[in-house]
Amino acid sequence: MKPIRLMSGFFTVGGWTLMSRILGFVRDAMILAYLGTGPLYQAYVVAFRLPNMFRRFFAEGAFNMAFVPMFSKRLESGDDPDGFASDAFAGLASILIILTLIAMAAMPWLIYALASGFAGQEQFGLSVEFGRVAFPYVLFISLAALLSGMLNAAGRFAAAAAAPVLLNILLISAMATAAYLGGDIARALIWAIPVAGVLQLALLWHAAKRARFSIMPRRPRLTPDMRRLIKVAIPAALAGGVVQINLLVGQQVASYFDKAVGWLFAADRLYQLPLGVVGIAVGVVLLPDLSRRLQANDDAGAKLALSRAAEISLALTIPAAVALIVVPFPLVSVLFERGAATVDDTAAIATAVAIYGLGLPAFVLQKILQPLFFAREDTRRPFHYAVVSMVVNAAVAIGLAPFIGWIAPAIATTLAAWLMVALLRTGAAEYGDVARFDTRFRQRIWRLVLASGLMGIALWFSNVALSPFLGLPWWRALALTALIAIGMISYFGIAHIIGAIKLSEIKGAFRRSA
Repeated sequence: MKPIRLMSGFFTVGGWTLMSRILGFVRDAMILAYLGTGPLYQAYVVAFRLPNMFRRFFAEGAFNMAFVPMFSKRLESGDDPDGFASDAFAGLASILIILTLIAMAAMPWLIYALASGFAGQEQFGLSVEFGRVAFPYVLFISLAALLSGMLNAAGRFAAAAAAPVLLNILLISAMATAAYLGGDIARALIWAIPVAGVLQLALLWHAAKRARFSIMPRRPRLTPDMRRLIKVAIPAALAGGVVQINLLVGQQVASYFDKAVGWLFAADRLYQLPLGVVGIAVGVVLLPDLSRRLQANDDAGAKLALSRAAEISLALTIPAAVALIVVPFPLVSVLFERGAATVDDTAAIATAVAIYGLGLPAFVLQKILQPLFFAREDTRRPFHYAVVSMVVNAAVAIGLAPFIGWIAPAIATTLAAWLMVALLRTGAAEYGDVARFDTRFRQRIWRLVLASGLMGIALWFSNVALSPFLGLPWWRALALTALIAIGMISYFGIAHIIGAIKLSEIKGAFRRSA
């Protein structure tokens, strides 16, 4: 087989994802500055989450977790991958068109299911209006996700990773144009979402054609391959649905507390930066690589790929988690506190960021461990684990809310994430040695934890020293930059000294990815 270049793919996906997340911060900072955390912002959050929830359920969750391993194996064996992809595209498109029409007609009930605390308030009507405009995005982005899966299976990661950049560019441009012309910023923002979906689909369709894939329009057919795909996808869909139910439970709880939906959404955006750049990037690359190695009976290569993916992920994730826990306030203040966003909003968002930081390594480990199951077309056990995680999440979020308030969903999310990791790790043990991390990983992981802890101490003292500057409008961005630089230098320096990271290996990975 021609193996996928894991590190090259990781740096490609991670680099584009980093650009997308930076633009996402610009987008979110502009939204908070223009809209504040009031009814317009909360309606935007619910409306934008709605198509994204279904996208993760149908495309990135259920469909791709089933489609990518099956397509990768057909690509490896030359067993008509284009025909299989064309049938899958036709089936997914037909389901999504029906779903979109039903959802737009039933939007008030969907909004009530997502945020019943909005009932009788201004943001409920706004959420229904915004939801109807934004929901068609799920049709375009889900079909784009299928094309992304094809490209990823072939080791072509750039176009799929770059597509989200289009969304952020368009949303930023729409807001800036509306503000310049004195127009309705909130509605310009919402209408830009489905337009971005069309552009993302067009980009990936062009990339698939350049990769010499041929998707032929055809009517949906229930072929034996499609029956197998559905059989594998249904448990994955249920597992993806459980994850979305966790989000729904958290949003429902938050909707009963003033501004909490917006606070949790902003905190989610911040911890999603390292999760997207590291965890999602490695997961995207690892799934097709493991699938093709299993098809070729390359167990040694699969174990090596798993171990290096985990090592590079945690080498970047653990220090990021420590930073989110130790210095969340200056991060949130500099990124979000301007315009209609106040210092009280900063304090609330920072609290949620610190709690999500505790769960960040678990979120990343899930992205590494799940491909062990999905590459073998085993979607049932991850679903069972996700159900257990869902029950714990709901119990903690709902049970703690009367006592500690709006922050309960963040605590529940973090606890449920670590439980999910424990279940995945236990379940993967039956695959034997190929699913275990190698000696190098086991030797380095504790050194990575030590280096991250020492970096956290350096960050804490640096934050105290720089706090006078972090409070000054014209100096706080520079002070935060200095704080980030201190953290990075201290972490990589200590990690290199104690042997947790070898700089020569990083340089070699960059050279191979160039």
